[in-house]
Amino acid sequence: MAEPTPDRAAKAVEKPADGTVGKALGVLDEVARFGRPVRFGELLDQSPHPKATLYRFLQTLTNQGMLAYDAERQTYALGIRLVRLAHAAWQTSSLAPIARPHIDGLSAVLGETVHLAQLDNAQVLYVDKRNAREPLPMYSQAGKVGPAYCTGVGKAMIAFLPEEELGPILAQQSYHRFTDGTLTSEAALRTELARIRSRGYAFDREEHEPGIICVALPIRTRSGRVLGALSVTSSTERTSLDALEAHVGVMTETANAIAEEAQSWRFPDATETRKMGRG
Repeated sequence: MAEPTPDRAAKAVEKPADGTVGKALGVLDEVARFGRPVRFGELLDQSPHPKATLYRFLQTLTNQGMLAYDAERQTYALGIRLVRLAHAAWQTSSLAPIARPHIDGLSAVLGETVHLAQLDNAQVLYVDKRNAREPLPMYSQAGKVGPAYCTGVGKAMIAFLPEEELGPILAQQSYHRFTDGTLTSEAALRTELARIRSRGYAFDREEHEPGIICVALPIRTRSGRVLGALSVTSSTERTSLDALEAHVGVMTETANAIAEEAQSWRFPDATETRKMGRG
């Protein structure tokens, strides 16, 4: 039986019961993790729900257009209604529309792969990507999730979170060893995050994929709130971390431009919004 092959960055943690809606969304997640149309039996092998309960959820989600059922192949896939919702979320909640011209410009200047990411609970969600002039095969693609503890963008974001947000995120990391360079404990990661805060940017030293390296920095509002992260990625065959580090100046200009536009348009700080309301 085929297994889903997500990059599971976070541990399964106990959460408060979310009732029927939460369970139904969990089934959507299970379908999405396969990355292809999936049969009922495959879902049942992975699902915490009894057969009858899982079938009921699948029927409801299909009736609501959240899933599509192919009767000939007897498979379930994500539905067109989710595409509409995803597009709306991309437009209203993602940094991608704001950042697009900025990362286009950065990619044109540097000729390397540029990633834009945001935090999705305890994981990294890649919301946009520009390929290098000579593209490299790598895991990251827009719409994919990855681990926070061993990616440049992940470490760049979580390094600047307040402790009350950072602690729960670190507790959910899997600390799976992807390569010899992967940090495999919270203590080691905390040491690395302190270094990142000190210099202002992060590295991926082949921690997630062999041969893939990057420099990444956070996108933050004027008050320091983390909105996302930006990275420039390449390979050890093509360049070095020192060469990528030389791009930090222009990357900082790009990140600041994205943050300024995002803050004034779509992500205003609550404190500044209250001040405007009193003005």
